[in-house]
Amino acid sequence: MAVIDPGPEDAAHLAAILAATEGETITHVVVTHTHRDHSPGARALVAATGAKTYGFGPHLTPPDAGGEGGDHGFHPDVRVADGERIEGGDWALEALHTPGHCANHLCFALEGPTGKTGVLFSADHVMSWSTSVVSPPDGDMADYMRSLARLQARDDTMLLPGHGPAITDPKPFLAALAAHRLEREALVLQALRAAGRATPAELVPPVYGALDPRLVGPAGRSLLSHLIKLGAEGQARRDGEAWTTAPAG
Repeated sequence: MAVIDPGPEDAAHLAAILAATEGETITHVVVTHTHRDHSPGARALVAATGAKTYGFGPHLTPPDAGGEGGDHGFHPDVRVADGERIEGGDWALEALHTPGHCANHLCFALEGPTGKTGVLFSADHVMSWSTSVVSPPDGDMADYMRSLARLQARDDTMLLPGHGPAITDPKPFLAALAAHRLEREALVLQALRAAGRATPAELVPPVYGALDPRLVGPAGRSLLSHLIKLGAEGQARRDGEAWTTAPAG
């Protein structure tokens, strides 16, 4: 069997995985992306089982370039590119490269003995408990929206996310998620026009309203990703640490 995202480096978590799979043979440890709550547990699980690791590759952003949230120790035994399949027993996983939340993020479509099942492991690209943080430079909002559109074009009947319960009606959920991002982007542009010139941190209150102080930093990172996307589209312009709206024409 395969374990997808063995989680953090935590002895109790490892024990829970081994207890849940007692009597089975773990042959594959599949990593959707290299954030610290997903991949570091692979090392201990491999040591306990002898399984091979599978993933897109190592974390793509170095710590000194803004990749401090990544697991830089993970290097898969087998690199899995977009469209490739991981096979084992009576199942297979087809990889979909879905950058945005993390540059090396993969979703996996499950195939059973008779073919496609309609089940997609969506990891942190689409979660059911919250929207995904998109934090530059490893996170990219333009990539995220393209990856989201890719899932919208599919006909999956169930998404199994990395956090939160199953999403049993994916189409409207994905549409609402895309609409939410576009609405947030419109608020960012509106707030920037009102301010004239502002840093991402200064735009957090008018865009997000009152927030738990612990969420202000992540909100600012996500807001920065919107600004970078707007900049690439010619609607905003970086001015040192601050941003302005791009001049018309």
